[in-house]
Amino acid sequence: MNIKTAKVGSNLIISLNGELDESVADITRKNIDKFILSERFENVIFDMNGLSFMDSTGIGVLLGRYKLIKKLGGVAMIKGSNKQIDRVLTMSGIYTIMEKIS
Repeated sequence: MNIKTAKVGSNLIISLNGELDESVADITRKNIDKFILSERFENVIFDMNGLSFMDSTGIGVLLGRYKLIKKLGGVAMIKGSNKQIDRVLTMSGIYTIMEKIS
């Protein structure tokens, strides 16, 4: 798992690349939290374009970050995904709490 971040105005873009599963969930969670807590962001956008695989553990990572972002007064969004990732996100219901943007 490779995580890249970019600050664009009051937005934080977190690009996830690789596989998000149980083997990398803890370190991914800690790294993402470090970025989210580094300063105040209006929106946190998870760019899933580089994600090749995600299981239910990945949904848990996203859900936990959603709760943290909301607690801090921000909005969490999801951008881009392949068919498999999109299917997992849709089935989990994550799009009901995190907006899917293009």
